[in-house]
Amino acid sequence: MVGSVPPLGDSIPPPAPGPTGSLPVPPAPLPVPPPRRAPTPGALLRAWYENELGWPTVPGTPVLLSTGLRFDALEVPAEAGHAALGRLRPASPVALRGDRMLLLVAAGSAEELPGILEWLEWGVLPLDLTAIGAGGAIEAPRLPGRDGAGAVQGAAVWLRPPVKGREAEASLPTMSALGGGGDAPDLVRLVDTVATECHRARLRRGCAQPIAFS
Repeated sequence: MVGSVPPLGDSIPPPAPGPTGSLPVPPAPLPVPPPRRAPTPGALLRAWYENELGWPTVPGTPVLLSTGLRFDALEVPAEAGHAALGRLRPASPVALRGDRMLLLVAAGSAEELPGILEWLEWGVLPLDLTAIGAGGAIEAPRLPGRDGAGAVQGAAVWLRPPVKGREAEASLPTMSALGGGGDAPDLVRLVDTVATECHRARLRRGCAQPIAFS
C-alpha cells in the first residue's frame, strides 16, 4: 500500500554499489590555504623605495639601492659631512651609516668628480672622498617607524629622507650654476665644501697622533 510503513524488522536497503561494485567514495576535503605571513621589514623597505619613490633596488638581502640611474652618492667621513652640512644646509637627501655619510647628488655626478677635484686643485691631495655612480649600489637607509623595525646598529639611516614621490631628483645638486632646485647647492660648491672639510678632518687626525721618538 502506498505510504505504508515497512514492518518492524525490515532494514533500509544499502546504497547502490558503484560501477565497480564498491560503495561510492566521498569527495576529498578542499585543501586549507596556508596562513598569510606578514611582510618582513626588508620587504616593506623595498616596497617603499620601489613603489613610492620609484627608485630601483638590487635583488637580495640587505636591500640595496642602485646608483647611476636616479641619483649618485658622495661618501665622506661623517665628521666632515656634518661640518659641510653646517655650512651648506642643502635640501637634498643625506644618510648616515656608522662613521660614514652619504650625500645624494644628481645621476652622472660620479663621473664628474675627478674633473671637479682637479679643477678645484684638490686632485693632488689624499681626500677621503669617493663617489658611487653607474653600476654601483648603496645600502638602503632605513626609515624607523615606517619599515616595520627600529634602527639597527650599524645600518644606514636617513638624516634627511627623500621626499615622497618621483620628484626627489629635483633637490639633488647638479653641475648647473643654479643647483638642482630649491635650496640645494650646485655640485661644484658641494664638492669644494666637502673636500675642504675632509682635508681639515685629516689634518686634525694627524695633529692628534702622538709623536714617535726613536
